[in-house]
Amino acid sequence: MNKVNKQDIIDLAKQAGDAIMDIYQKDFAVYDKSDASPLTEADLAAHHILVEGLERLTDYPVLSEESSEEIKKERLNWEQYWLIDPLDGTKEFVKKNGEFTVNVAFIDNGKPTFGVVYAPALDTLYVGDVNEGAYKQDSNKPIEKITVREKPTQTSDYVIVGSRSHQSDEFKAFIADYPDADIVSMGSSLKLCLVAEGKADIYPRLGLTCEWDTGAAHAVVEAAGGVVLHAETNQPLQYNKEDLLNPFFIVK
Repeated sequence: MNKVNKQDIIDLAKQAGDAIMDIYQKDFAVYDKSDASPLTEADLAAHHILVEGLERLTDYPVLSEESSEEIKKERLNWEQYWLIDPLDGTKEFVKKNGEFTVNVAFIDNGKPTFGVVYAPALDTLYVGDVNEGAYKQDSNKPIEKITVREKPTQTSDYVIVGSRSHQSDEFKAFIADYPDADIVSMGSSLKLCLVAEGKADIYPRLGLTCEWDTGAAHAVVEAAGGVVLHAETNQPLQYNKEDLLNPFFIVK
């Protein structure tokens, strides 16, 4: 990330968030992600702001969820690049509960080293640099340095991120080792950020995600002293794989 002004990247994520909010605040009834839907309109508006902005501000290529198939193949040759999800949290956008984010990550040789997660409806910002640490800012409040918290000695004292109402068999099996743990739910990449800021101890993602869903928040977690590990191998999650799907993973 040589010669990259990080504040410029943060400002760009907020600009994308503003474009999303212009659409989000309107009354709309079309929820399918089709060419004419408000969701797609918001996705694409944020996509263009981020891609054009990053290409203008830096010399690194950009991979977005909305990138062409050609770019998604070409990225296999990249060592350093921007990985973005213009609008993470489709269900949250549709439900209008505010728990959706703009995700911007910098990937260096398969590892996220810098990430910005911005929730525009909540006006909440998370930033992580693995060499400098992580912070959170709510609206115009002072910047707050964040770190993962020390894990409890009693399993019953754990706070686990997951769904209260739609628990998969894999999740039920996982939490069986944590009897009486508190289960909290959250949308989008904010789930990883709960662990990063010490409001939760562990987040088992035992379902499918793509690299752009996790890259930015992964950087925030690592900058805050946490880890994001492959659920089976216990090795750090890798990026720019042949398949853009993530394996199941554990954040702690």
